[in-house]
Amino acid sequence: MTLLESTLSAENAVTHATVDAGESYIGLVKQGQTLRIVDIEGNEAADTLFFNAQDTSEHYSAMDTIREQGNLYLGVGTALMSDRGRPMLEITADTCGRHDTLGGACASESNTVRYDLERRHMHSCRDNWILAISQHPEFGLTKRDIAHNINFFMNVPVTPEGQLEFADGISGPGKYVEMTAAMDVVVLISNCPQLNNPCSGFAPTPLGVLIFD
Repeated sequence: MTLLESTLSAENAVTHATVDAGESYIGLVKQGQTLRIVDIEGNEAADTLFFNAQDTSEHYSAMDTIREQGNLYLGVGTALMSDRGRPMLEITADTCGRHDTLGGACASESNTVRYDLERRHMHSCRDNWILAISQHPEFGLTKRDIAHNINFFMNVPVTPEGQLEFADGISGPGKYVEMTAAMDVVVLISNCPQLNNPCSGFAPTPLGVLIFD
């Protein structure tokens, strides 16, 4: 686990947004800009998708990222790779230390399978993404574009048997992760509304999104 503080000051951000508990964010990060996602109160999960802004059929790939770095977890120095084997962003600062790229995102279907039929109606990250896409057609995304995601701040240990465990978070208030874009990217974030596992401490809280030139 490598921790590295940022050299950037929040007051110099050109974009400064708060993503309320259970809500979403969509925006453009230009090549060379730096994106910071902040776990404002701690123990939140930022379910995040990345797309090439010039050709949204190219998107973040968990498989390519894991293969290239030889590590299941994301941290300082990780190049976030696309499904075409190209670097999209690089993690350049991180005060949390580990982020998940295996656990996927909650959906009405997975809520039903994991928890109970009565949980099917509960709000989910997939709902957040689809709503954001429908409200912002200028980014050219559809629900068919939803693919691999990163769960920033989320703790998903892999057991010796190869199983995933959704464990209590290792983040805390004010922890953040920063990425510098290697191409123009569209970032789509769901501030996870999950109430049934520890990824959000059973009580979702706000996230911060900052972009620096």
